Amino acid sequence: MHLDVLDLRNFYYRSALGRAAQKVIRDQLVEWWPVPHVQGQTVAGYGFAVPLLRPYLAQARRVIGLMPGPQGVMPWPAGQPNVSVLCEETLWPIRTGQVDRLVLMHGLETSEHAGALLDECWRALGPGGRAVFVVPNRAGLWSRSDATPFGYGRPYSLGQLEAQLRGHRFVTERAISALYRPPSLRRGWRRSAALLEKAGRHMPVLNTGGVLMVEASKQVTAPTRPGLTSAVKRPLRVLEGIGAPVPEPSRRG
Repeated sequence: MHLDVLDLRNFYYRSALGRAAQKVIRDQLVEWWPVPHVQGQTVAGYGFAVPLLRPYLAQARRVIGLMPGPQGVMPWPAGQPNVSVLCEETLWPIRTGQVDRLVLMHGLETSEHAGALLDECWRALGPGGRAVFVVPNRAGLWSRSDATPFGYGRPYSLGQLEAQLRGHRFVTERAISALYRPPSLRRGWRRSAALLEKAGRHMPVLNTGGVLMVEASKQVTAPTRPGLTSAVKRPLRVLEGIGAPVPEPSRRG
């Protein structure tokens, strides 16, 4: 079940914990996709991914915020022309292959049609396009607390997410866990948040951050022409067995 857009807005824009989570995840996304690298590209976010897309507004050719109907939609970005749109979960108002970069947050784990949603992601991405999936980490603390949006929906292990993506023709490029601080507003945790995040990134074997971030690509193999190749490799041999022509005997006596 999708969360309500007003609850998501209040968490990410009006609470200290939500703003801190937004910064950690967005900083990791920008580290993977530096802003100059998306110049002239189409960047889309599905679910409630718009807090992560703001750095790309100035450089990307187009930024689109796709928000599913059961969640609801809000205008975004504030103070600028609206780029968010309400859409069906598995029927986006986007041409096939239109998107170069795609971000999903609070979309996959809350979907009742995860397989069809991944197929729609595949359709929207162009060949070689990249997607980042942000989901609650089954091994982390954030998925065990209903004080944050990551406490709702299906949490994933890294293996589960990679297997699901692979089953829908995505190729995993890299993965990381983030949000190592507990989902608490206590002053001690707030002061140590940066240290915990840094320590967690240097010990990736733990994978105990609150969220998993997986970057996957759409790799499309070049079409082949088996008929032509077959004709070249196996030429017809209908004339085999016919001997060389024999000259006609002379009729002169």
